[in-house]
This record gives sequence, C-alpha cells and structure tokens, in this order.
Amino acid sequence: MALMECNFFSDTLGLCCSAKVILPQCTVSQIGLKGVVGSGEFPVLYLLHGLSDDHTTWLRRTSIERYASELGLAVVMPAVHRSFYADMASGYPYWTFVSEELPQICRSFFRISSAREHTYVAGLSMGGYGAFKLALHCPQRFAAAASLSGALDLSPSVMDWDDLGSDLRLVFGDPKGFDGSGHDLMRLARQLAASDGPKPKLWACCGTEDSLIEANHRFRDQVQELGLDFHYEEGPGSHDWGYWDEQIQRVLAWLPLPA
Repeated sequence: MALMECNFFSDTLGLCCSAKVILPQCTVSQIGLKGVVGSGEFPVLYLLHGLSDDHTTWLRRTSIERYASELGLAVVMPAVHRSFYADMASGYPYWTFVSEELPQICRSFFRISSAREHTYVAGLSMGGYGAFKLALHCPQRFAAAASLSGALDLSPSVMDWDDLGSDLRLVFGDPKGFDGSGHDLMRLARQLAASDGPKPKLWACCGTEDSLIEANHRFRDQVQELGLDFHYEEGPGSHDWGYWDEQIQRVLAWLPLPA
C-alpha cells in the first residue's frame, strides 16, 4: 500500500484541509504484505473519525493499512473536527465539504472510482453517524455504509445534548428543530425506505457496555421495521479502540467489493 498525507485547499470551507489516503500497490516481495491492484480505478472507502479524533486516528489506532492491503481498496480519511459532518449552525459547512467537494477533489488527485457500486463509507461514533447520513442522504452514490458504535439517534428527546457541552447546539442549532430535519437519521431512513431509488446496504455494530447502545437499538428497531438491507451486531465491548480495531476487519470483509 501507498500511504499519503494529503494537504489541500477547500473552496467550500475557505481553508486548508488534511486527509490521510491509502492507495493499493501491487507488491510481491514485501514481507508480511500482499498487494493487489486491478485494472482501472480503485474502489474507495471513505473512513470517518469520531468526535475527539482527526484524520490520523484510524492509522494510529488500528492496522487499517495492513487490513486493506489485499483488497485493492483505496481508503480516504478526512479531518472534519467536531462538526458531526454537518453544515454547522455556528461554524463551517462540513456536510457540503464531505458530501460534495471531497469526493471531487480526491478523484482529481487519485485513480479512484466514481461508480456507486465501488463507493463505500464507514465510521466510528460521530463518524458512524456521518457514514449513515451520507448513505441515507445520498443513496445514489454509496453502495454500502457501516457504523461502528455510531451516535445513531441524536434526538434531544433521548440524547442529553448538554452531555457534550455546547457542541451539538453549535452544530445543529436549536434542539427543537432537530427531529424530522435533514440531520435526523430516523427521518432519513424513513425517506429512503419510501423512495423508489437505490438503497445502500447498511451494517452497524455496538458494544454492550457502550453508552451509545440504546441509541443503536432505537435505530436498529426502526430500520428493521422499514425493511432496509440492514445487518446489526452487538457483543462485549465499550467505546474503545480494541473493539473498533476488531470490527473494522469485519466491515472490510462485508463490503461488496468487486471480484
């Protein structure tokens, strides 16, 4: 694999941004790794970080580069700070950046696919929320999405917004306007289920000792009732990297990668 630190300017944000990018490499002699590169463009996984992390965290806390080495898969890991992948009420338009500008910029720099069937998104915690928001909001662009310990139900009726200080208000504004908005994954899931368009495959997991387990249960119950293609797993684990390092390997095995 080739690992790159990508620093570039975002017209959407009006500032310089960073992303880590893993690209496939056909290697036959490197000890412990086997590279696989097909012809044409690489399938791509956008891999999203959590609330207290940045674009380096997946590489520092897991072996994502090694796990992806035999898959011929590009992995793009952008930095979005504490934005919840949203156009913030008091801040920057990170939703527009990650949903529109970032894929265009990455395709201009790297040989990665724009085809829906070869485009995937995954993330942990805040990034799990962002991954499902992207897939539910833009189903025509993502074949599959995975959430690891995701913050999947942010409704102020069940989530204590004060528990995260002022972050959620800075991101989403008045809590009274959240339910039923474009930020509400429950509403987006209902909208997708009622549509005639493409529907991404969804995969979620959460540790039974994780404080977000109830939010995952609420999302799971609704999505299963809607009949979307949704796989859910839970087992022993908390909100930590030991759990996520194990689960990202399961996500990569589940992705519908080209043969």
